Amino acid sequence: MSVMKNICIVKTGSTFSATRADHEDFEDWIINRLDRTQSTPFTVNVQGGDALPDLSQCDGIILTGSHSMVTDEDLWSQKTAQWLKDAVHQEIPLLAICYGHQLLAKSLGGVADYHTEGMEIGTVEIHLTDYIQDDLLFSELPDSIFAHTIHSQSVLELPSDAVRLAYNSHDHNHAFRIGKCAWGVQFHPEFSKEIMDSYINEIAKTEKFDADKKLSLLQRSQETRESNALLKKFESIVCLY
Repeated sequence: MSVMKNICIVKTGSTFSATRADHEDFEDWIINRLDRTQSTPFTVNVQGGDALPDLSQCDGIILTGSHSMVTDEDLWSQKTAQWLKDAVHQEIPLLAICYGHQLLAKSLGGVADYHTEGMEIGTVEIHLTDYIQDDLLFSELPDSIFAHTIHSQSVLELPSDAVRLAYNSHDHNHAFRIGKCAWGVQFHPEFSKEIMDSYINEIAKTEKFDADKKLSLLQRSQETRESNALLKKFESIVCLY
């Protein structure tokens, strides 16, 4: 009988209340993308005050996105950053999404801050580097994929020992790997088209998009099969590691 693997989902924030009412929240989207025949996900809400578990309880780790900013240096975020460093050192498979991607890079010596060109939002094309060929998570993907994005801050500089795996015209560092099994992705592999559309509609209220920009973003929104598949792929790595 195979042993079930525990995957800790570190919840670093929540989505918009309107989006949550229709589509649940970050951790739910991640869990719904997993197979769960050999894994048991459990959620730790660090932004909400939950204590981080001992790493011995975690066979794998997934960090969610957040509406917080890494540069705010919130206490819960600083504690999570140190915990991440320990997880990387112990070679626990780790996938950090959006805010988590930025926090992982920053915790290991990289630089995360506001992007000079502002927010990236919508379904965008992302190009993969040659380094994916030997990468456990990305190796089966084509040279470019579509993925959902929504972020104002980015990883401006990778840690010195990081391997850059993906980029596009907006972000030089859309995905990277540290060590053998820790990955950061700026895009959202957990999003569906409906969730992306909800974000476009909600952000349009605060960013004051004109009608043409909002319509253009909604028209370009699409399902993102390859990027969505990364969550099950990561789960399989955890189960075999």
